[in-house]
Amino acid sequence: MRRIGADGFVGALDTILTVYAAAMNPPADQLPGRLGIMRGHATYPDFECRLAIAEEPGPLPGTVQECLVGFAYGFHGTFGQWWHEVVHTAMTERTTEQTRERWLGNACEIAEVHVFPTYQGRGVGRRLVLGLCEGRPESTAVLSTHDKDSAARHLYRKLGFGDLITGFRFPGGSEPYAIMGAALPLTDPGPRHP
Repeated sequence: MRRIGADGFVGALDTILTVYAAAMNPPADQLPGRLGIMRGHATYPDFECRLAIAEEPGPLPGTVQECLVGFAYGFHGTFGQWWHEVVHTAMTERTTEQTRERWLGNACEIAEVHVFPTYQGRGVGRRLVLGLCEGRPESTAVLSTHDKDSAARHLYRKLGFGDLITGFRFPGGSEPYAIMGAALPLTDPGPRHP
């Protein structure tokens, strides 16, 4: 695992985007927009990224090279950020003010967690999220994930995230999402056992 700040993140965006594309398999025409969104996220307060690096055989016999196999990043959520404002409005409509402020008032917003497909199921995502949240000054961590039974949702639940809103559709989107939150610091459930 490697920690990088905003400058390192922007410098590595092309490589980071290859992991995103492999994990999410979006239409190719969406990648330039995603790149712009990620670049914008790097300007948010207390931005931090964790990279998962693996050693793989190099081009010459007996050599190894480092390969990026996963990443996660987040930042302090506040007004002026699209996700924060959309979720704040949804929580205002669906929950109490006290619940909304508990979860969004001082939150680390986890924007992206992605692992290259051949490295999924090996604890990489768990280590990325734990590393990203370790030592954060916020009292909570919040994120959105597809509202379905998935490996990502199981991981978040194991790390202490609970559903705050389910069946939520972001403006312009059709797929339902779950907004999830956890108190910080997170508790490490330990590696999965086969």
